[in-house]
Amino acid sequence: MTPAEVEATARAAHSGQTDKAGRPYEEHLRAVAEGVRARGGDEDQIAAAWLHDAVEDDRLSLKWLEQAPLTRRTKDIVLAVTKRPAEPPEAYAARILATPGALLVKEADLAHNADPERLAVLDEPTRTRLAEKYARMRTLLGLVAGETP
Repeated sequence: MTPAEVEATARAAHSGQTDKAGRPYEEHLRAVAEGVRARGGDEDQIAAAWLHDAVEDDRLSLKWLEQAPLTRRTKDIVLAVTKRPAEPPEAYAARILATPGALLVKEADLAHNADPERLAVLDEPTRTRLAEKYARMRTLLGLVAGETP
């Protein structure tokens, strides 16, 4: 798939979906893809950024991913960043760290998820819970504020 086809597929898959703040979900996808690009990510990582929540959110199936005309590396990154039901955070982080290219995608995802402007519109308990969740994942992944893997 071309980069434009990956983006169009991701946008279509998440059409009508909103984030916790009620914003169109495609804004998050675009921000993560741009974050990967800004951090020096390559085409495989940018494609994975567009698709990073598609399987987890049941917008695209695992079968679709396996059959899609994407590189094996892109597919592996998407699978690595796809959180599984009841999966311990430590296992999730270990899979990301073990998959070449996945850490950069997850870093961009966490950066956008933890953006103070995005969190500011949420109620205090949700904002606190999410901030703690994202900080814990950053710690498990060995990400230090201001550093890029």
